[in-house]
Amino acid sequence: MSLREIIILPDRQLRLVSKPVEKVTPDIRQLVDDMFQTMYDAPGIGLAAIQIAQPLRVITMDLAKPDANGEGKREPRVFINPEIIAKSDELSVYEEGCLSIPEYYEEVERPARVRVRFTDIDGVVREEDAEGLYATCIQHEIDHLNGVLFIDYLSKLKRDRVMKKFTKAAKRAGE
Repeated sequence: MSLREIIILPDRQLRLVSKPVEKVTPDIRQLVDDMFQTMYDAPGIGLAAIQIAQPLRVITMDLAKPDANGEGKREPRVFINPEIIAKSDELSVYEEGCLSIPEYYEEVERPARVRVRFTDIDGVVREEDAEGLYATCIQHEIDHLNGVLFIDYLSKLKRDRVMKKFTKAAKRAGE
């Protein structure tokens, strides 16, 4: 396993549409291992492969709550080629953040429940119903695979402010 660099807004790669994974290979398994190490180190609860500059339809997620030391039971989940196949009319609001937009959080409204179809790490196609934080997180990460960021759900004014802030920070870092 190796730690990968998480790309940060305004990196244009975040707007790429990721390619489907043809088959779960040793390279995909290595990517997943690296994604978990990177996600846990950040720390975060979800990571799309595009966030480490790999435009493949792969997501890692762990919604387990660590203890005060960042330890505790882990519940790692892998979603390969995930897609939302149904969503509720009912909406819910969660405060979202993103490892590619560090230290910025905003409330986002999304469907409260979704049904997701995906391939697991063993190559088995599965379907699951998601609600609560799980529903929010899977929608957020699938958006990444489609080049969509959570700030796209905000007003133009808020989105423009965030883009300006991160563009300035990137220019300062490059100087």
